[in-house]
Amino acid sequence: MSKRILITGGAGFIGSHVARHMLALGHEVRALDSLSEQVHADRGRPTYLEPEVDLIVGDVRDARALERALDDVDAVVHFAARVGVGQSMYEIADYQAVNTYGTAALLEALMDRPVGKLLVASSMSIYGEGLYRAEDGRMAETGERSRTQLERGEWEPGGGLAPVPTPEWKRPSLASIYALGKYDQERMCLLFGAAYGVPTVALRFFNVYGRDQALSNPYTGVLAIFASRLLNGRSPLVFEDGAQRRDFVSVHDVARACALALERCGADGRAVNIGSGESVSVREIAERLARVTGKEHIEPEITGKYRVGDIRHCFADISLAERLLGFRPSISLEDGLAELAEWLEDQAADDRAEDAAAELAARGLTL
Repeated sequence: MSKRILITGGAGFIGSHVARHMLALGHEVRALDSLSEQVHADRGRPTYLEPEVDLIVGDVRDARALERALDDVDAVVHFAARVGVGQSMYEIADYQAVNTYGTAALLEALMDRPVGKLLVASSMSIYGEGLYRAEDGRMAETGERSRTQLERGEWEPGGGLAPVPTPEWKRPSLASIYALGKYDQERMCLLFGAAYGVPTVALRFFNVYGRDQALSNPYTGVLAIFASRLLNGRSPLVFEDGAQRRDFVSVHDVARACALALERCGADGRAVNIGSGESVSVREIAERLARVTGKEHIEPEITGKYRVGDIRHCFADISLAERLLGFRPSISLEDGLAELAEWLEDQAADDRAEDAAAELAARGLTL
């Protein structure tokens, strides 16, 4: 049955893909988005946003904008957030205002305008370090590294710990203001859903990539930042030694996961990982992106530096999403990178990665 779905942050990268997918399934889509200048440089309606999407330009903290956006809505997909681990460590008030207070404002508005389903975008960042296996076979939930260790360039947690896929039962270890805000969003929505009888699902996204990312935003996903560098003939900047492992999931699979969470009740009241279920090193992803864009002559620059709030290894165990939602990723990393490279052929980017790194350094947030 067709639904009217509100996507907060719906003019952004992930939100626009979810909107397109929902439209294809026969739903009506409304987007509430502030068109932040950091993401939308010209502050205009993005060309990639489907014309059928009813866009309301407004802040999720604005009661009037929320009232308009929630009118006659059946479900809400809450993506509105500031995004950036490093930036969150010095724009603390704004990150908490948008991510935490913005979610609180949305939930208060929902008290008077109940919906049939609420999805919230959570993040792998809430885990901090991922799960590890000790030499004796036991699972270890902490692989945190000390500042002294990092200053010596000892990047691995040590103690014979080996990274393994991270499941949802791994306890949060909030290593940045961004992670704290995402955990606030997740917990507030799940608490609200339980208290008011609104089926609610928190989707813990891993590293989402694909076409229509904001290439000139130096605080977006690492693949977009690397792409911006390569488009300008510059080496991707890789922190530490580049061997840290991550999970890269196509935005198409993320959109499909959102549709499954809206349609099915198996994950209601739960937090669920959405990733590819595979891991790749950051250095390897930089090299692979260079190859598929025809810039294999540009090698990544291994900086040997560490950013406060970064973690070493974290990649997804997606077995719960498979069991509760029937979700399995359908886009391989090879195919996803090929599609990204094709889109990048017609793109230009203002490379601001060095400016962002300098800002972190000036505030003592890199070692």
